Amino acid sequence: MNAIHIAKPPVNFIINTLVLILYITIQPITAKSNPSRADSRLIAFKRAKSLDNGISVSWLEQTWNKNVLTGEGLKTSDFELLKQLGFKSIRLPVAFEYFEDEGIPVEQIFSHIDNIVKQSNLYGFKLIIDYHNGSFNDNNYLKETPRIIDIWLKIAKRYAHVSCDKLFFELYNEPPHMNPQIWKDAAYNIVTAIRKIDKQRTLIIGASNYNSIYEQSRFVRLADENIIYTFHFYEPFLFTHQGAEWIGDQESTIGVPFPYNAEKFPIINPRAKNTDGEKNYNQYPRDGNEQSIKDKLQIVKGWSDKYYVPIICGEYGAYNKYADLDSRCRYIKAVRQTLKSLNIPGMLWDYNGNFSLFSGQPSIENLPVCMKDAIGYTREK
Repeated sequence: MNAIHIAKPPVNFIINTLVLILYITIQPITAKSNPSRADSRLIAFKRAKSLDNGISVSWLEQTWNKNVLTGEGLKTSDFELLKQLGFKSIRLPVAFEYFEDEGIPVEQIFSHIDNIVKQSNLYGFKLIIDYHNGSFNDNNYLKETPRIIDIWLKIAKRYAHVSCDKLFFELYNEPPHMNPQIWKDAAYNIVTAIRKIDKQRTLIIGASNYNSIYEQSRFVRLADENIIYTFHFYEPFLFTHQGAEWIGDQESTIGVPFPYNAEKFPIINPRAKNTDGEKNYNQYPRDGNEQSIKDKLQIVKGWSDKYYVPIICGEYGAYNKYADLDSRCRYIKAVRQTLKSLNIPGMLWDYNGNFSLFSGQPSIENLPVCMKDAIGYTREK
């Protein structure tokens, strides 16, 4: 019988086959900025949607208020009012670093947060714990990043038992104008640390330059699939921050109407000359309208579509000291409606601070008619 000769496969074929087998049997390593499992992102999309009609509560971030921890903060009546007004989620900014520097035990801070978690669950609110008023920057990131991680590990351990559908962690409020890669690397390291304790929690992250829409449009998303990306929207800044003392001379021009009205447009404050405020002033006839709001929000919407990731507008609103009420109502309504048209969940800033919706202490009686219309409150509930 003649022998049958079986040709040996080429060496390259054997190598390629082994590589394929290894690729299939070993879980692939996800590249830092090139994730491959879009399916698990659906959870983050669903949870992002649940945060719509949200509002921040100014309380535990008030570093200027020496009595911030002596009061009750959010009372039962506040939760009832927020529920009545139709809000679905609450963002709780907390100045963790400030309290730590002041020597205040973290347990004391947690006792307040514990109550908010409990009440939010009782009244059906989604809750975001937001790391507020940090000092992260280009110069101290090597020391600051471990400190942020240490605080987040304490938070993550404390609230690991709370449903991931009800509680969210926002890693850092408004990273400053800085090298965006430094911030991205820090955010990646914070996420990695939290994931060792809580693998399912949906995390919220924004870009540097104070969660700017423009910086967000240049941001390359992280590999983690369970992230919601946040941005803050205060455009046009000349209107939303007019007279804001903490901004300085650039926003010293007050009496700015929305939308732009040539007859009512004030003369620029001399102190704003030769600042960014002068540029904003000169640009306002083009920026102070609803179409400009739509165009700018479309920038971050385009980024979201590009990466197929969920986004939220984590803050929008207008300083209430100098802007006239009708202008504030028109502005908030314009932003809110535009966000909805783009399917971007939005959270107002804020409930009871200097951007408050109310004319006085929070109550239905102190909610102006135009503001009821602006936030979509149409009937007594």
